[in-house]
Amino acid sequence: MMLVNGSRDAGGFLTTTIDGLKSGTYYEFAAWMMNLCKNTKKCPFPLLPVISVLLTTTDGKMVAQFSTGELTRGETPEWRRQNAFFTTPPTKAPLILTMIDNSPGGCGNDFALDDITFRECIKPKPVVVTSTKVPVIVKKQVVPSRPMPKRTVQKPVKEPLAVATTVKPEIEPVVADKPVIKPPSRVATLRPAVLTTRANPLIKQIETEAGEIKLDLYDNGDIDGDSVSIYHNNSLLVQNARLLQKPISFRIVVDPDHPHHELIMVADNLGSIPPNTSMMVVTAAGKRYEVFISSNEQRNAKVVIDLKK
Repeated sequence: MMLVNGSRDAGGFLTTTIDGLKSGTYYEFAAWMMNLCKNTKKCPFPLLPVISVLLTTTDGKMVAQFSTGELTRGETPEWRRQNAFFTTPPTKAPLILTMIDNSPGGCGNDFALDDITFRECIKPKPVVVTSTKVPVIVKKQVVPSRPMPKRTVQKPVKEPLAVATTVKPEIEPVVADKPVIKPPSRVATLRPAVLTTRANPLIKQIETEAGEIKLDLYDNGDIDGDSVSIYHNNSLLVQNARLLQKPISFRIVVDPDHPHHELIMVADNLGSIPPNTSMMVVTAAGKRYEVFISSNEQRNAKVVIDLKK
C-alpha cells in the first residue's frame, strides 16, 4: 500500500514499467484508492485528490490516458476501485505507467493506493439486429352486388344562430391615495445556471475591517491554459480570463452599505493538466491571505468576505 501526502505543487508521484502485456490486446487497468482526509475544524473543506493515469511506450508515445475524477471523502475511510479499458500497441513492448496528482497540496489531498492490476479482457462484439419481416398478402373478398335501398331525404331544420355575449369584468375603482405595489423583479433573484448546476463549496471565509480590498488571481503551478470566470454576488465580474503568472487583479469595497461579498470561481476549462487550479491572494486591512483554489466541471469554489462586526 502506498500513502501519498500531496505536495504544494501538483505533479507525478509514481512511475513504473509494466512488462508482459500482449500486443494488440484489450486490457482493463484497475487500482484501489482511498481518500484519507476527514472533516475537522481546521480543515472543513479539504482539497480532493484527482489522479491522472498515463500509459506510454518507452519512446514516449501515448497509449492511454484517463482520470479518476475527485476521490471523495466520507465519514469513515473507504476503498474504491478505479478502472478503465485500453488496447495495447500492435508491437509487443513494455509500457510506462505514470500516475499524477492534479490537485495542489495544502489542506487535504491525502490518499492511499493499493492493488494495481492489468487484466486481459474480451472486447464485446457489436450486436447486429436483422429484420425478418414476412410480407403479408391480403386477398380481396368478392362481395355479391345487392340492390341499394331507397333513401329518404329530409330537409334540414333551420335553427337560430347562437349570439355570443361578452361579459365585462367588474372594474375596481381607482383610489388616488392607494399605493401601487409592484412584484419584485425575478431577474435580480435568478442565479446563473453555472452556479446552480455545479456545487459551490466554501473554501475560505474572511472577516475584515471596512475599506478597499485587493484581489489577485494567479495560475497555481504550471501554466497549462486554465481559464476562469468570476462571479461577484451572482453577477459576472470576470469572464473567460486565462490564468498566467501575471495576476488577474480587481478591487472591491467593504463597508456598512456593502458588508457581504461572495466570490465564486468557475472553471471554463481544465487546461492540459486537470483540474483547474489557481491561487487567490487577498490583501485586506494590511493583512495578506493566500487561498488555493481547485475547480472543475462539477464543482466551483467560493470565497466569502464579510465586514467585521
